[in-house]
Amino acid sequence: MRDLIAIVGPTATGKTELAIAWAQRLDGEIVSADSRQIYRGMDIGTAKPTPDEQAYAPHHLIDIRDPDQSFSLAEFQDLALAAIADIEARGRTPLLVGGTGQYLAAVLEGWQIPRVAPQPALRAELEQLAAREGPETLHARLAAVDPVAAARIPPTNIRRVVRALEVYLVSGEPISRLQERRPPPFRPRTIWLHRPRTELYARADARIERMIAAGLVDEVASLLARGYDWSLPAMSSLGYIQFRPYFEGTADLAACIERLRFDTHAFIRRQEMWFRRLPNLEIWTPDHPEWRSIIA
Repeated sequence: MRDLIAIVGPTATGKTELAIAWAQRLDGEIVSADSRQIYRGMDIGTAKPTPDEQAYAPHHLIDIRDPDQSFSLAEFQDLALAAIADIEARGRTPLLVGGTGQYLAAVLEGWQIPRVAPQPALRAELEQLAAREGPETLHARLAAVDPVAAARIPPTNIRRVVRALEVYLVSGEPISRLQERRPPPFRPRTIWLHRPRTELYARADARIERMIAAGLVDEVASLLARGYDWSLPAMSSLGYIQFRPYFEGTADLAACIERLRFDTHAFIRRQEMWFRRLPNLEIWTPDHPEWRSIIA
């Protein structure tokens, strides 16, 4: 069984720098595990590797969707595994790099993801049932067909209860069975780049300043001018949705930038919760000898 290097860490940790340097040493290629860098035209706000950075090492799963196109966790898993296999088949070394916890876990833990497309009419019917009779009624319906999923999902999480029922009603299989994990076809070596929280916040704040100077507000304006509205999942991303009050005339730019700083700090804390659960975890701090030698 082959090894797979995964470089993970919160926003502004230094993943891109290390990944590119390591890929150059290993004759490698980078498979992005970032749920926002998949979108074309969303470059500054997602801290997407620049064209110059991408020229140093080939990157995969960047700029593969327009902001109004859907993209599921199952699609990411399929594309990431295919990219990893293709890179290896060409005699090169894949590196999985990113900060989206679900994307990383799906690949590294071998998630089995139900391939059931969203059913808007069925979802609306189930949501109406919850609104009419209460979430407990909906949860009891799930418990009758998939007690394992019902035990994992609280009644208050209506979105997940609806999804579990949707999967069962469409496929005839409990979502808990479809979500059983199988070992992936590689041994993960998961490198968590870790910095002290105060240092990480300062790095994130400095990067936000660079983003503003690089034209982030103009990038948001360009997306809106092309017809991408705030209802799209892409436009609700960190780095974009914080500017909605500015464009709607309800807040000044300074307030929106401050909100972006606050939300970025909160996002960093949430990211770290995901990384702790990843397999074969190695925690590297900036003084780790291998980190220093790779970027030297």
